[in-house]
Amino acid sequence: MQLPDLIRNVDVIAAAESPETNISGIAYDSRQVEKGYLFTALRGTRTDGNRFVDQAVQLGAGAILSENSRPRAFPLPWIRVVHGRRALAQTAANFYRHPSRKLHLIGVTGTNGKTSTAYLLESILKTGGSRVGLISTIAYRAPEWSAPAGLTTPESLDLQELFHRFRQNGCQHVVMEVSSHALDLDRVYASQFRAAVFTNLSPEHLDYHQSMDSYYQAKKRLFMDMGHGPPGVSIVNVDDAWGQKLARSIPGRCLTFSVRRPADIGVMECQSGWRGMRVRLRLQEDELEVRSPLLGSFNLSNLLAAAATASSLGVDRDALRHGIEACPPVPGRFEQIDCGQSFHVIVDYAHTPDALRNVLATARQLGPKRVLVLFGCGGERDRSKRPVMGSIAEQYSDWVMLTSDNARGEDPLAILGEIQAGFRFDRNEAEPDRREAIRRLFSRAESGDLVILAGKGHEVGQQEAGRVRPFDDRQVARAVLREMDYGESACGR
Repeated sequence: MQLPDLIRNVDVIAAAESPETNISGIAYDSRQVEKGYLFTALRGTRTDGNRFVDQAVQLGAGAILSENSRPRAFPLPWIRVVHGRRALAQTAANFYRHPSRKLHLIGVTGTNGKTSTAYLLESILKTGGSRVGLISTIAYRAPEWSAPAGLTTPESLDLQELFHRFRQNGCQHVVMEVSSHALDLDRVYASQFRAAVFTNLSPEHLDYHQSMDSYYQAKKRLFMDMGHGPPGVSIVNVDDAWGQKLARSIPGRCLTFSVRRPADIGVMECQSGWRGMRVRLRLQEDELEVRSPLLGSFNLSNLLAAAATASSLGVDRDALRHGIEACPPVPGRFEQIDCGQSFHVIVDYAHTPDALRNVLATARQLGPKRVLVLFGCGGERDRSKRPVMGSIAEQYSDWVMLTSDNARGEDPLAILGEIQAGFRFDRNEAEPDRREAIRRLFSRAESGDLVILAGKGHEVGQQEAGRVRPFDDRQVARAVLREMDYGESACGR
């Protein structure tokens, strides 16, 4: 692609006259540059891509894009832009010939529930006969391929390449989780959304956003103009106070959903238990009864979000019903571990105060003898939530086992001490070795109890002291239960 076509619609301050320059690819990492590539020298939080321009030139770059001025006597075309990250997103969309315009792109954002809502939507759309691409915290996948996820929302260049790959795979719809970091860093800029979903907002990532209002403003961007105007339809949870605020400010078509309040999509009746939910939904002027194997009252809100979105896209009643019923439990989201033990074990990704409260409240509703919970808090992340989560765990459970959860560069014992500051009583124990903590908690469990292993969910690694070692709560739980002489064949499930 010729350089003028590549930078079309980019806000350029100065560009060298070089219409004959042909660009064979784009890279934002100088190590990925090949002959004829455009190197986008971005300023990051840890380093500045402008430091690596010489390396990019040595590897054969054909042009440089930067917010900086062109160095004197620089030998290649240099495009100076107003906003480097938006420029990267726009050039990537231009290079791959705007694949999102040819897809029904659905973005799901919020603090909790993004993954489950995305999986439900994927199942509904597939049941309706569509080929669907998925970009989630757990995996990136299409009908013929799947790969473990890196970032929840990939960098803009990688994202446009994924959209292009989905198009080549024949996908009509793409469902993607959109993180607040991705919105703040313009990773989804120049992407055209058919629908956008807001699940909820509660304190998270405040080490990055600094305030809840800043966090909200980042999420709000998905519903405004990401380079193609607002989404065709916005679907908003008005059980959430931030959702109510968002619904009042959306410029285009907006559908609301709620478990408890008046809304376009609501719940008329719900019965839930260990086998899932039976729900009678109100879809504007219509009603629909569905069954779902998903556990947990919080999944009722996710189910509403998916049903509202699919309905707004014209999916028929049968596909809605069968798609919801066909959606299996999401990995690491209220996932049951059954080795024939006399107590229940659930693994869940809950790592925010609101998510932990929801999981424990749901556990209570299932009627166990006692609720025992294990959790920790991530290192080098928002420290203010640590005592809050300790207080929530104490309030909603009968015993709390505190342990390490991705301590990163922090002292695990110091993190545990900050969590314990939220406790009023002594119904807790701290054990930084997560495997040993799981063993101790299982040893404490009695017949009829419910044990929640919270925080890691689908994750398969433990980050500590600059290293990542393999660790999967689900595998470790099964291994410990086998050591306790529960059934080998059942543990294989």
